[in-house]
Amino acid sequence: MTTTTRKALELTPEVLEAAAESKAWPFEEARRIVKRYEGAGFPETVLFETGYGPSGLPHIGTFGEVARTSMVRHAFRILTEDRVKTKILCFSDDMDGLRKVPGNVPNREMLSAHLGKPLTRVPDPFSNEYPSFGAANNARLRAFLDQFGFDYEFASSTDYYTSGRFDATLLKVLERFDEVMAIMLPSLREERAQSYSPFLPIHPKTGVVMQVPIDERKLDAGTIVWRDPETGERFETPVTGGEAKLQWKPDWAMRWAALGVDYEMSGKDLIDSVKLAAQICSALDARPPEGFNYELFLDEKGQKISKSKGNGITIDEWLAYAPTESLSLYMFQKPKAAKKLYFDVIPKAVDEYYSFLSAYPRQDWRNRLGNPVWHIHDGNPPDIDLPVPFALLLNLVSASNAHEKEVLWGFISRYASGVTAETHPALDRLTDYAIRYFDDFVKPTKEFRAPDEVERQALAELAEKLLTLPPDASGEDIQNAALDVARGIERYQDHKRTSPTGGPGVSVAFFQMLYQVLLGQERGPRFGSFAALYGIAETRALIEKALAGELAA
Repeated sequence: MTTTTRKALELTPEVLEAAAESKAWPFEEARRIVKRYEGAGFPETVLFETGYGPSGLPHIGTFGEVARTSMVRHAFRILTEDRVKTKILCFSDDMDGLRKVPGNVPNREMLSAHLGKPLTRVPDPFSNEYPSFGAANNARLRAFLDQFGFDYEFASSTDYYTSGRFDATLLKVLERFDEVMAIMLPSLREERAQSYSPFLPIHPKTGVVMQVPIDERKLDAGTIVWRDPETGERFETPVTGGEAKLQWKPDWAMRWAALGVDYEMSGKDLIDSVKLAAQICSALDARPPEGFNYELFLDEKGQKISKSKGNGITIDEWLAYAPTESLSLYMFQKPKAAKKLYFDVIPKAVDEYYSFLSAYPRQDWRNRLGNPVWHIHDGNPPDIDLPVPFALLLNLVSASNAHEKEVLWGFISRYASGVTAETHPALDRLTDYAIRYFDDFVKPTKEFRAPDEVERQALAELAEKLLTLPPDASGEDIQNAALDVARGIERYQDHKRTSPTGGPGVSVAFFQMLYQVLLGQERGPRFGSFAALYGIAETRALIEKALAGELAA
């Protein structure tokens, strides 16, 4: 189904000129699709595909493919001046057999009784809401993608197989069986090669997807003959109508050929698989799609995130602590560089998104298309003013111990005159995220330490220095006051750097000490900005508590 109506594009001469010169990776990818049909003319619809294996809960890596593909599609529409119809097909391999029970789902014992069956024939372990495990996970994927307003069409492997949509190409695979085998066998271990077949019949009695050698192929009948390895019983199964499916690499190639896929990206771990599928696609008299291999997402331990393991961050988890746009930005940035995907990256992603939004050159078309928010918002980024960064909100929650956003708004409104929840709904939304993120990730790890004698001297001098400032002093004035204190203490002098007065600069150790002693954290945003938001009187009170031993107690 299509979830949204396509947005109208602004195709002014300035836009087209900027697009022609843009070095942003979505435009580089889109140019390869344009070149694909150079001199031959475009088909009625240029098809972009993304694949999804619903064997576990949907995860952010899956979303990344759809987000990035959408960005390439949008760039393609600009380059072709929107004269060519396009479509993103989000294809679920839900006819795959359930190989193992995921570790992060309920009713695992029940699922174990259905191992080997197509995912759409395995009961829903979550509830009775959906007819199968595959359908339940498909629904979760669609619900998430819909939140982002993606313009896509969802496709089920089971539906396409059983409806006969793949029948003609499946019969061609049967006809080119020997060619497919010649491509696949060199890539297989010797043991598996002896029993390998591109076709996997569905057992008519057990419903299990069978990985068995094929005894005979009947081209006229469009069937394969095989034996049950346990009983020796002989079966003849049509390769059409959903009574058999293909091994995943031939299946991928068959789908490209049957549907005429023009573009599909995949992870770096599938480079060899892409090459094999492309060879099989060519053997079926079709042209493999364009695409590129992105780097993998890793968890905090540097391991690849996995649907079945449930490591890394789930879709719902990211959205519990940050707006969706921050996730889109994370997907846009450096797609060919491996990135860790765990909770610590969220605050930075949020602030980077709003920083790019603030820096968006609304009057400069030449540089607009290089800004990530242009790609995230299909060329129409919102005009949002965010007077308080997310990282600063987190530290405000930490210092104030606020659990009600009304308390945070008291600080914010004093800091930024005229800023309210009504005038700045995006900031209001971030206050909810900040409280939730602090409670779940920052608070449990807070560890205050007592200041030593030199640090006590520095804190006392800082408190006195702050007393000389007006209550509405700017963050810059407060920062300079803190720097003046640090410059007067030998431990915090950095002789490799020079201060504006020509003396030694200030080492980062001074500000690390402030956050360790005052907030129980290893790092934080610019101290002057934090103190201006929190309040000078409140910051001085925090220092007094540290000196009295009340924070590290």
